[in-house]
Amino acid sequence: METADQAGRMNPCRRIQPISDTVCVDKRSVSGEDSMSFAQPEIVVTDQVDERIHQVIGEGLNQFNDAIAGYGDRHALAVVLKNPDNGEPLGGALGRSSLGLLFLELFFLPASLRGDGLGTRILAAFEEEGRRRGCRSAVLYTISFQAPGFYERNGWRAFGEILCDPPGASRIFMCKDLTAKAPSTDAG
Repeated sequence: METADQAGRMNPCRRIQPISDTVCVDKRSVSGEDSMSFAQPEIVVTDQVDERIHQVIGEGLNQFNDAIAGYGDRHALAVVLKNPDNGEPLGGALGRSSLGLLFLELFFLPASLRGDGLGTRILAAFEEEGRRRGCRSAVLYTISFQAPGFYERNGWRAFGEILCDPPGASRIFMCKDLTAKAPSTDAG
């Protein structure tokens, strides 16, 4: 169901009705205020995620994790391949580190730059920075038609797989122990 925003524009959000009118939520956990009386919160499903949504959810989870762990050590990580002529990014790896774990979230090289070991060097730099940050393990997922063989050649191992689209494809979840360096390879 689409709903209209305050300006009357159609919004592709679906509103989900509360399953119970007796749900009590401490408003302090939602907005930082001390009042317990407020309207029932509504659940909104959307594909339009703005910075405020990221901030509220991310900071809330970070505060929870920090309280349990006793510290916060999350940091973004990028290993970027740049054009030497103009400094523009050509590809690379994006991820983050947190609580002793390195997350490889995105990795891309243009086809013209694959096959000469450049991908392996970027991956090795990403892993080495994770080690420098104290990460003991790393995780990623790839799709069966992307690069599982590349990661396997670089010491990663599959620990899970789930079917996805297109038919015949799967998401492959992989990990790597960062406590010992894997032998390097020239594949990339």
